[in-house]
Amino acid sequence: MSLRLGDLAPDFEQDSSEGRIRFHQWLGNSWGVLFSHPADFTPVCTTELGFTAKLKDQFAQRGVKVIALSVDPADSHLKWIEDINETQNTTVNFPIIADADRKVSGLYDLIHPNANDTLTVRSLFVIDPNKKVRLTITYPASTGRNFNEILRVIDSLQLTENHKVATPANWQDGDEVVIVPSLKDEEEIKQRFPRGYRAIKPYLRLTPQPNR
Repeated sequence: MSLRLGDLAPDFEQDSSEGRIRFHQWLGNSWGVLFSHPADFTPVCTTELGFTAKLKDQFAQRGVKVIALSVDPADSHLKWIEDINETQNTTVNFPIIADADRKVSGLYDLIHPNANDTLTVRSLFVIDPNKKVRLTITYPASTGRNFNEILRVIDSLQLTENHKVATPANWQDGDEVVIVPSLKDEEEIKQRFPRGYRAIKPYLRLTPQPNR
């Protein structure tokens, strides 16, 4: 059964390129990104893992830990990491789960027979500090992930977690946000949004982004 938004992200213990990992323990109180790859030494995934390594500071600023998954064993991952570091001019700085027995792939519904019944699909999960799934994206094998979008969604999730707002289409960090329709009390609105708001419609009220 596939994971849905709000579900508890399954815990697991599995080998990785950085040793044995117990997922929930490893995640601790951080946000997390778990993303899967169909196999080692694949071209699109090589570029993705390299780009992820270059975003280390961006993820760290947001309190996010990153972990990848591939169905090959850990020794294969280590050889692949050498290629990634060489070809992408970076240093992989996060673990890659060695899911040779497909245990984690089964928990996260990463084997889709209509795609390939032996390899994982390329899914990505954003998981919050309560270990709840907050975002899922599944990409076709031919299309590399947009990591700017992943960072944008994390920014939105973290902002809306702490304020009664939502983020509109194409929102970027620093843009105006939407006051949630359920917030009606004008005194509370003044306290929460001291810079005021503009009502385009009664249900569409825009306000400057609160501090995160």
